[in-house]
Amino acid sequence: MSNSISIVGSENFDAEIQTGVVLVDFSATWCRPCKLQLQILEQIVGDYAGKAKIIKVDTDQSQDVARRFEVQSIPTLVLLKDGNMVSRFVGMQNANTITKALDAALA
Repeated sequence: MSNSISIVGSENFDAEIQTGVVLVDFSATWCRPCKLQLQILEQIVGDYAGKAKIIKVDTDQSQDVARRFEVQSIPTLVLLKDGNMVSRFVGMQNANTITKALDAALA
């Protein structure tokens, strides 16, 4: 698990989320709040290196994955543990909210 955010598409999404704690950032390149959310995620990703993964899914390019998780508004963050949804956040979230959720999933 690296300390960077991977961009994941339909072809490798399932492999990325099968084991461990994974935070999925559903976003799009044209979405301004998504860009701000990404900046927050980039600030905290290093704190979870080796413990949890943060991945990004472009909803325009991987519509099937977005549909599967019923993403209707972006940014949407979905927290998974061993492939199962633990929590979800719709709209921009602050670092504190995200780290609390990640810490709870890792506990």
